[in-house]
Amino acid sequence: MCIRDRFDIETGLPKNPRVKANYTDIFSTVMRKLGDRDEKVVAVTAAMTDGTGLKRFHNMFPERFFDVGIAEQHAVTFAAGLAAAGLKPIFAVYSSFLQRAYDQILHDVCIQNLPVVFAIDRAGLVGSDGETHQGIFDISYLSSIPNMTIMAPKNKWELSDMIKYAVNFGTPVAVRYPRGEAYDGLKEYRAPISIGKCEWIYRESGIALFALGSMVKTAVAVRDALKAEGYPCSIINARFAKPLDEDALRYITEHHKVIVTMEENVISGGFGEHVTEFYNNENGKDIRIVNIAIPDEYVEHGNVELLRKEVGLDADTIIARTIEAVSYTHLTLPTKRIVEISAVAGPLKKQKKNTKKHNKIRPTWRYRSKRTTHSKTWYKINSRTARRERR
Repeated sequence: MCIRDRFDIETGLPKNPRVKANYTDIFSTVMRKLGDRDEKVVAVTAAMTDGTGLKRFHNMFPERFFDVGIAEQHAVTFAAGLAAAGLKPIFAVYSSFLQRAYDQILHDVCIQNLPVVFAIDRAGLVGSDGETHQGIFDISYLSSIPNMTIMAPKNKWELSDMIKYAVNFGTPVAVRYPRGEAYDGLKEYRAPISIGKCEWIYRESGIALFALGSMVKTAVAVRDALKAEGYPCSIINARFAKPLDEDALRYITEHHKVIVTMEENVISGGFGEHVTEFYNNENGKDIRIVNIAIPDEYVEHGNVELLRKEVGLDADTIIARTIEAVSYTHLTLPTKRIVEISAVAGPLKKQKKNTKKHNKIRPTWRYRSKRTTHSKTWYKINSRTARRERR
């Protein structure tokens, strides 16, 4: 697309202006409000005032804004010094740039357990920003550091809540959020944030979609498709990549046979690996785990939706992998689902039981669709043999 197609040449304004706010806009608004309410809040950036959304904070509170230039290592050490002096520093940085300051995060912030907030923008796939900008490693390298807490919001309201929560958290904390338009679904789900506690969006049984951050939106689409196929399905908004909600993970094993972890990070050292490790350390837990994450490789630049399909983060791939996992379990279509279908398709008829010896047929539920002549049958699993009849 050429410049003439994207902008009005006379005014310089875009022909298709952005309607919805992106995550950087939400962060910018929250920072301005925090600056009004608390004089101890200070902002630090490494030559990314506009890119991280700190321009308004800079204009309103210039004495509490610090741009250290292209020096992420110095920015982290400087933020540690501010925290040690009693201030509340928020270091806004792109995920891929924070990698440069790993040593300073470990030695200058986390060893001293200082209350520095890392606002990690561009976490996950960033598309056309380029291969070096893909923010797909931060969970892996941050979760390896003691005293570090990692959060990820499901939508724009939760990002606001998490930043406000992080400012008064008292120890090192990172909030990671993606590039692009902020998700405005699930507005009604806004439970108070509590350290290491997840949020149940839908609580059922059978399949549990344990999604982190931006993947909650995808989990909703996956659940809709699975429900249409008759599979009961829960959605849990993880909220925290570290620490994990161990109580919720134990509850899941009591009511589910398949757990699908979903994250926009590489599989190696990521959220899914930590969940799997937890279950490996829990003896006697009979559950099948599917880890949805980016393969252990670099991701080239390109359209985000195309990249999601390429690395297996799209809804269709997740649905296929989930159903495949279900096939290895004893998860069956529940009676409740049959009753729901019968309300649409007509009354259910119970097939008479064949009493002949060695030729017993287990009870069968069948209905005839009003729209087609194809009949579908469900079986109760209570014998070794069954016979399917069509009419």
